[in-house]
Amino acid sequence: GKSTLFNTISGLLKPTAGRISLNGKDVTGLKPSGLVQSGVVQCPEGRKLFPEMSVLKNLMLGAYVHRRDKAAMKKTLDQVLALFPILDEKKDHPAGSLSGGQQQMVAIGRAMMGRPKLLLLDEPS
Repeated sequence: GKSTLFNTISGLLKPTAGRISLNGKDVTGLKPSGLVQSGVVQCPEGRKLFPEMSVLKNLMLGAYVHRRDKAAMKKTLDQVLALFPILDEKKDHPAGSLSGGQQQMVAIGRAMMGRPKLLLLDEPS
């Protein structure tokens, strides 16, 4: 139920009834890319990292929607690394070499790099 709800809010599934609002705006039926631009970011179950890529590159993938604002991306990255200091120490390591808990930090940090208004965490522990 929870994953289905998150996938519906994220635009991956179409609702069978009702509507979805974000900050008073009807976002029902928007494509996932439109929802991300509106501030909806999902951190899916199972981490979904790119194991051969560095921690830093995995994190930066989450900032794709804001890629033109380099200063804001750097500020957000600094905030994420301050929240998860171990990732700063391991930012050049392949994400797949980290422990399960550290990989989860990367997944959550990557979601936070999108500067979400609504962050959907599916099985974050």
